Amino acid sequence: MSNQPQSQSMNAPFGGSSSSVVSLAKAQMNKDQKMASAESLVLDLINPDLRENALLELSKLWLHGFMKRELFQDLAPLLWNSFGTIAALLQEIVSIYPVLSPSNLTPAQSNRVCNALALLQAPWKTALKAEVLFMTFENVCLSEEERALILDVQCVASHSETRMLFLNAHIPLYLYPFLNTNSKSRPFEYLRLTSLGVIGALVKVDDTEVISFLLSTEIIPLCLRTMETGNELSKTVATFIVQKILLDDVGLDYICSTAERFFAVGRVLGSMVSTLADQPSSRLLKHIIRCYLRLSDNPRACDALRSCLPDMLKDATFSNCLREDQTARRWLQQLLHNVGGNRVAAFQAGGGFDHMLVN
Repeated sequence: MSNQPQSQSMNAPFGGSSSSVVSLAKAQMNKDQKMASAESLVLDLINPDLRENALLELSKLWLHGFMKRELFQDLAPLLWNSFGTIAALLQEIVSIYPVLSPSNLTPAQSNRVCNALALLQAPWKTALKAEVLFMTFENVCLSEEERALILDVQCVASHSETRMLFLNAHIPLYLYPFLNTNSKSRPFEYLRLTSLGVIGALVKVDDTEVISFLLSTEIIPLCLRTMETGNELSKTVATFIVQKILLDDVGLDYICSTAERFFAVGRVLGSMVSTLADQPSSRLLKHIIRCYLRLSDNPRACDALRSCLPDMLKDATFSNCLREDQTARRWLQQLLHNVGGNRVAAFQAGGGFDHMLVN
């Protein structure tokens, strides 16, 4: 009996194998090493001479954490609570304001500020977030420093411990000048997309306080502007933001409280539908349909949609585009059902938008 091997449960705690325990210990050690490295890099952010490299290295750690689902849950509080760190990131952001108009933004300047922006936004944990992050990095010619400023701002925006601190400091307002630009060059498109990514991280958490804050700013006109003039990916993120605002009751009431707001949103959505007839995008179309469907939950808006819903959503124009997306097809069917109903509810609610415009 003395020569028989001991049970593995005798050699490892909780009955686990020794190899699994060693693996867990190594994983924890690896995480601790990365966190120690992140802490050192965060301290480097307040030194202008070390900041560029710190942004770059933090972005690498953040991207690795995004893939491995580790580190970033600790990084946001670290960034927010470290002395001078947020001020340093804001300094990077405002430093490029002078080159926004006239449009003299270089790829190197765009990349550097985008690297800081990303650290103010936590991961969305959605396919769209991943696509925004990795497609832009692959398809846009930017330096690694620029990619790092985006990764900084993005890390803080939707973390549960720092989100409201982020809003109370009105940090999203620092990004609005980027959304108000007209240039279609790649540095500007990337800057707009990354700024939208920070706002997208905020609305992703389905928090009425977040929606109320954004509605107190100019986010709706800025998103509508991007939905009209941006590239496909920027349009998709901007439409996603409008969709999330509409899905909150506060947001729906805000958009539908005046005819002017409703028709401003409806005009841009209709214009996008017309464009998609020639340049189909099932992903973008899905968000547009969801916006229309949510608008149809409001009696006055539903009544107005009977006359302004694009005919291309009523016929077979997008049949092929939506063939593989059962959810989008179901939303469209529900939208057409809602719009095709009777008009009693709208008038019970105090008259439709035509009545409001006359008054």
